[in-house]
Amino acid sequence: MPIFGIDKGYRNIRRFAHILSVFVGYGFKDIIDRLHLEYLVRIGRSLARKKEAKLERLTKPERLRLAFEELGPTFIKFGQILSTRPDLIPHEYIEEFKKLQDDVSPFSSEEAKEVVEEELKKPIMELLDEFDEKPLAAASIAQVHKAVLQDGSKVVLKIQRPNIRENIEADIDILFNLARLFESYIPESKLYNPTGIIEEFAKTIRREMDFTREGHNIQRFTANFKDDSTISAPKVYWELTTNKVLTMEYVKGIKITDFKKLEEAGLDKKQIAVNGASSVLKQIFTYAFFQGDPHPGNILVKEDNVIVVLDFGMFGRIDEKTKEQIADILIAVIKKDVDKIVKTFLDVGVIAEEVNIREFRLDIVDFLERYYDVPLSQLELSEVLNEIVQVVARHRIKIMPEVMLLIKALVTIEGIGRDLDPEFNMVEHARPFAEKLIKERVSPRNIIKNIAKTSQDVNELLRVLPGETLQIVRKLRKGTLEIDLKLRHLENLVAKLDRVSNRITFSIIIAAIIIGSSLIIQTDKGPMFFGFPALGISGYVVAGALGLWLIYAILRSGRL
Repeated sequence: MPIFGIDKGYRNIRRFAHILSVFVGYGFKDIIDRLHLEYLVRIGRSLARKKEAKLERLTKPERLRLAFEELGPTFIKFGQILSTRPDLIPHEYIEEFKKLQDDVSPFSSEEAKEVVEEELKKPIMELLDEFDEKPLAAASIAQVHKAVLQDGSKVVLKIQRPNIRENIEADIDILFNLARLFESYIPESKLYNPTGIIEEFAKTIRREMDFTREGHNIQRFTANFKDDSTISAPKVYWELTTNKVLTMEYVKGIKITDFKKLEEAGLDKKQIAVNGASSVLKQIFTYAFFQGDPHPGNILVKEDNVIVVLDFGMFGRIDEKTKEQIADILIAVIKKDVDKIVKTFLDVGVIAEEVNIREFRLDIVDFLERYYDVPLSQLELSEVLNEIVQVVARHRIKIMPEVMLLIKALVTIEGIGRDLDPEFNMVEHARPFAEKLIKERVSPRNIIKNIAKTSQDVNELLRVLPGETLQIVRKLRKGTLEIDLKLRHLENLVAKLDRVSNRITFSIIIAAIIIGSSLIIQTDKGPMFFGFPALGISGYVVAGALGLWLIYAILRSGRL
């Protein structure tokens, strides 16, 4: 299998070799060997020897996390996104990937200015009155600088790292190649759909690198909460915003996790917890547009307990049906409705063929029994959601990425809420939102709306059905009807049949050599060896060698 097209260049191949070497250095040589990539590895073996003593004390998840950190921004982001997918990877890997930090060394202010000037097509001092050369924060994709506009407005500029887009695209290409190799050489990996995971990751990180998209997220968020005085977002300066530069209003506030400063400022931590929870629940159940990564470091609190959201790079979107399904799951858990939980999770997830519905239902029953006598006020939403996701994962039911992002948002905000107020209960706050949504579903207005939509669908079906049916009948009469039939796992059957037929053919050839050699032995002609024809003896030797090889191949396959 070719690894790269010719147009990918020498640089990508060097990067690929470096990535493989790092993985070998952290003790993953067995996997590299299974992918048949050992020829690309040069320095990995020496790295492995240097780190050998240290590696012995580390678990495999720890080693993989360290490898991701060493490989840089793309792999750090990849690990962070994987940490939100307990339905795909084991719990111990989730916990390690949560430790991946986005904090990196800042790039120089000169480079930052060059990016701004290149993007905005003007010298920076024609655009700004002041530019703080020391960044407020630096991450793997961008860093943030304070500045003052010529009209005196205080702003922050989020500036993308030079060449980061090209570097990430090169790494994405490598990850795709690795995913395909995994599917080709490690069949058990197909259960996790490696190429699908990389496709989703590529989509996510490309969105995050588009700062105009982030600006539009801020704009939409602001419009949604324009009548809500408890939450706000910074203003976007569109004339100073491009794909690589985002200019926003500078907001002064206190980090939501700086409890000492919150108390010193006379702010109400209990009210802040309520405001934060309400904002997230409104994002999900009212607007279906929510912050997927509500990191505490990106949430400030201003006077009057007003919450300010700063980071809008990772926002999730769900449709009306999914929104209703989330509400169904929440209410079903509260009411301990097993059948509703099972049905909704099967609807919202992608089900593997071998899922045993009966066993899945029994696991849900077992899960609910642990919370049977627990009052609603004592239920921890994060614990409940994490446990139910683990049950779902055990049965190989894959949940939509947006839903997993939503679960992460709920779990994170509950954690922040409990830190602010030990008596805070997310379930009690979420229940009214879910119940309202369910009531709205059966309201006369929605019923009429659904009937109207159904009527339109039926009308469309009645309109096209006669014509489509007539076409099928005509093709049947002419004998031109073609049916595209796809049989699952047929390629495995074909491979097995090929293997069987090859072995039978090989056996026939060996038998033919033996018979031919026996006939030659009877002739007593040609060069002699120990009184027997040498050609006949040679035939026996070749047949014996081939026979032994065939027996070895059969034994190695594990199927006699």
